[in-house]
Amino acid sequence: MTWSSVKSMPRLASFQDAFAAALVNGGTVDASLASLVAQPGFAVYRNTVMKGCVDALQANYPAVTRVVGEEWLRAAAAVFVGEHLPSRPSLVDYGVHFPDFLAGFAPAAELPYLADVARLDRFWTEAHVAADAQRLSATAIAALDAQRLARSVLRPHPSARWQWFDAQPIFSIWLGNRDGAAPDALASIEWRGEGALLVRPDDTVDSLPLSAAECAFMDACGRDEPLADVAAATLAVDAHVDLSAVLARLLRAGAFAHIEIFDNNAQEMP
Repeated sequence: MTWSSVKSMPRLASFQDAFAAALVNGGTVDASLASLVAQPGFAVYRNTVMKGCVDALQANYPAVTRVVGEEWLRAAAAVFVGEHLPSRPSLVDYGVHFPDFLAGFAPAAELPYLADVARLDRFWTEAHVAADAQRLSATAIAALDAQRLARSVLRPHPSARWQWFDAQPIFSIWLGNRDGAAPDALASIEWRGEGALLVRPDDTVDSLPLSAAECAFMDACGRDEPLADVAAATLAVDAHVDLSAVLARLLRAGAFAHIEIFDNNAQEMP
């Protein structure tokens, strides 16, 4: 790389930033781009970029789209695109900030659950594109004695995404608005807190509701806490919870990829 090319890099970055801003800014345009933006072809390119981003958001947030309708979603998406251009060429996971955007978007104020429904749509996308990994087998757990198990750390599957929603039945709302949901899926929702787990241990993304205790269990595992501390954190949420049942259910779901056993010689088991 020559010195002249190094010096030109800030200039190129400045041009790229101004060009990107011009794509989504229908008003003020950097003076250096005035002649370019004035060309009829630029308006076509701008519309193509905007439509591609809006289409991607609609595809990546299907439950949100079904809640608010396509027209509302695309109008909101156009505002979002103006503030958050894609950072990568691929749009398969575009929209990481869309749930936070909806949380502060004034027209969505009457739908206080919408941002969290969007979070589950986002979880689905992240689980879908996450790295592949084998699920942890129950036999790996059964082979450990109580003392070694208490010192061990369960590593969540790379695709695992989970959250507890304290005040609203977000999982039920989300599931009832995903493609393929039964027509009466929303008819019997109880308005209470719910948790959710989305994970892809095999070929497809699976989703299931979680209790507050199960979410606490996953939270502690996500913090790399040993199982003795995981158990304590779970019991702090629900003193009567069956820890064995919680672990068994999460293992069946494929929520973990491996267990790291901490004794004199730390080791990982599939």
